[in-house]
Amino acid sequence: MGFHEIRFPANLSFGSVGGPERRTDIVTLANGFEERNTPWEHARRRYDAGVGLRSLDDIEALIAFFEARRGPLYGFRWKDWSDYKSSSPSKDVTFADQVIAVGDGETTVFQLTKEYRSGAAVYVRPISKPVSASVQVGVDGSPVQESLGFEVDLATGLITLAEAPDVGARVTAGFEFDVPVRFDTEGIQTSVASYQAGDAPQVPVIEVRV
Repeated sequence: MGFHEIRFPANLSFGSVGGPERRTDIVTLANGFEERNTPWEHARRRYDAGVGLRSLDDIEALIAFFEARRGPLYGFRWKDWSDYKSSSPSKDVTFADQVIAVGDGETTVFQLTKEYRSGAAVYVRPISKPVSASVQVGVDGSPVQESLGFEVDLATGLITLAEAPDVGARVTAGFEFDVPVRFDTEGIQTSVASYQAGDAPQVPVIEVRV
């Protein structure tokens, strides 16, 4: 799959609408009860980039970005302003935000993840597109220095520690992240007259698996 490690202009995605969607197969039985199942382990996110456009310069930047990606051919990074970091929106990122693994004395490579908890139910989301210079890592409650103690692959979200954590040691991380997406349309229709009257084009983008 073609993917460009470039972020859609954050000033254009600000104000966009969208979020996660799930696919659930629902069968209603003869007695009225339901059987529900999902073929998806992870949600897929959709957004409309057109809502964030505010000027003709924004339109020009959008068209340039769309053409450079060859429409939906190449994926790209997207900042979801409602969910883009490991901490809560009101707090700063710290190395203790997310528990991503527990040491076994041998493993040194770990996937960045973010936990979503509601009551007793928990969903763990893999994070594959961390933002450069935002990743912090800790082991057993102590921060680990980047370059010396760990390296991060910004294209996959994999963390490689210089030394394997001891058995039972918690590996934690804090980070900002992007969503891997592509345009979900073959074309963008714009009208200068209608845009000046307040009519923004629809520019759907959809999350891709990487």
